[in-house]
Amino acid sequence: MVTRNRKATPELTSGSVLNAELLAKYEEKSRACAVIDPKLYAKYNVKRGLRNEDGSGVLVGLTRVGSVHGYVVSENEIVPVDGVQYFRGIDVQDLVHGFQKEKRPGFEETAFLLLFGYLPTPAELKEWCDVLDSRRTLPYPLLEKIIREPSRDIMNSLARSVLAAYSDDETPDAITIPSVLRQSIDLIAQFSAMAAYAYQAKMHYYHGESLFIRNPVPGRSTAENFLTMIREDAAYTPLEAELLDLCLVLHAEHGGGNNSAFTTHVVTSAATDTYSAIAAATLSLKGPRHGGANIRVMHQMDEIKDALEDWTDEKAIADYLRRILRKEAGDGSGLIYGLGHAVYTLSDPRAVLLKEKARELAESKDRMDEFRLYETIDRIGPAVFNEGRERKKELCANVDFYSGFVYDMLNIPMDLYTPLFAISRVVGWCAHRLEELVNGGPIVRPAFKAVSGYYLPYKPLSDRV
Repeated sequence: MVTRNRKATPELTSGSVLNAELLAKYEEKSRACAVIDPKLYAKYNVKRGLRNEDGSGVLVGLTRVGSVHGYVVSENEIVPVDGVQYFRGIDVQDLVHGFQKEKRPGFEETAFLLLFGYLPTPAELKEWCDVLDSRRTLPYPLLEKIIREPSRDIMNSLARSVLAAYSDDETPDAITIPSVLRQSIDLIAQFSAMAAYAYQAKMHYYHGESLFIRNPVPGRSTAENFLTMIREDAAYTPLEAELLDLCLVLHAEHGGGNNSAFTTHVVTSAATDTYSAIAAATLSLKGPRHGGANIRVMHQMDEIKDALEDWTDEKAIADYLRRILRKEAGDGSGLIYGLGHAVYTLSDPRAVLLKEKARELAESKDRMDEFRLYETIDRIGPAVFNEGRERKKELCANVDFYSGFVYDMLNIPMDLYTPLFAISRVVGWCAHRLEELVNGGPIVRPAFKAVSGYYLPYKPLSDRV
């Protein structure tokens, strides 16, 4: 058994060279030389966050992988419309309703569509699923590394696992399309096992739980295998597998401008290897502003549920939302998490699809009281947000508003919420990486203007006071 040091961070004691007092002094100096006058961003027309003044994204690339629409521009004004999401030109709502009507999983089909540009024939889909089945089992050295070197954070473990997979590849630095396709297929097939094993290792080493290591089962979907590998009894219902599969489909791609997909383009443009590019995207997704957004929703909803005696009292709900907006409740951010999106205005098509099935799952789990609370906040939240504002903002519930609740009803631990996002989104990352390589663009290198305002002469060490 590996002996582990379970201290999260070394203590900053007076006996350490780097003690608390010295760190505070370093912090003050670091902050002082990092501050930039906010007025300078406007003076030099800097697109902070690669956003235009109206909040829309700066156009920095072209893609055929996926697209999202939440507004139209008419006579230089943004006009809100119902949100639409496309994978390779196909409306995701049509895609989802298609495979659900036929009562079969859709994530594998979605992966084929995003990688190869069209919906597979029955024979092609079977062949593709067979390919994924044949690549799902992790090489033993990688499995052993995940189990023996657990992390407190599953996303960190995922990124480390991706980088470790580099060592099991005989030609890891090859960036020819056949090599990158092979690497992409392996990562898409293996991400769910990497996350499941990382979770099992964490629970065993850090929480004293039993260690369950199961191989993926051929013939089962990604969602079914994931539920099998994380649950003690390996059991799941058809509805549970269907809901998780839907979540994977909805998160698989969201255009090239989202933070992690753009990271993939940036890192790929440097001509680095697939494992480095996907690890970078994974760690981008880890951030609470990106992949961790549904966790913020869940924490806020827990607070709301604890604070309200009657979850059906719309006036009490609205009053509490106002307290959150005034920073008198919540985490002090003044944000109602799960409402609003960078692109979508009137509706988020992913939330619309997920809400349909979330209701069905809530009924089966006897949790309709909670679902109705979510539904109420979804309905009244935008109006509460806009109270007293001169410029009204179109807000809708985004996919994160419902996805955390769905995962909770599936008894999926919160540690796995963002990893599930990665298990899905790795498909989009790989598609964007291939697109970047095929088109051979230059290295991504935007400009930063130096605004220090002064230039100092160098002083010899002996002259410095």
